[in-house]
Amino acid sequence: MFSTLILILVYLPGFALFGYLIYLLIRALRKYIRSEPARQEKMETAKSLGQVLKSRRVACNMTQEFVAETLGVSRQAVSKWESGRSDPSTTNLMALARLYGLTPEELLREVQ
Repeated sequence: MFSTLILILVYLPGFALFGYLIYLLIRALRKYIRSEPARQEKMETAKSLGQVLKSRRVACNMTQEFVAETLGVSRQAVSKWESGRSDPSTTNLMALARLYGLTPEELLREVQ
């Protein structure tokens, strides 16, 4: 009888902790499942670096050829950056930001 009471007192907190962990897991999964529409909307509105570069270039009324000549790269390189097939080097990214009248941080903040 005494040993049964000790076993209950030893294992009861373990079972309670296990039950609480299961409760937290279920709660987290339900929250994740309910957030699906918000995650989907965020993915749809997210902009890639290429999209940001293209929108900035168009907003400044510049052609890919003008940007390429200014940076000393080929027009195809600018096209690849804007299509997302490649990324500009850090030096070119800084030059692009200056050309568009931004700091590199402002340019990268637009990328989501």
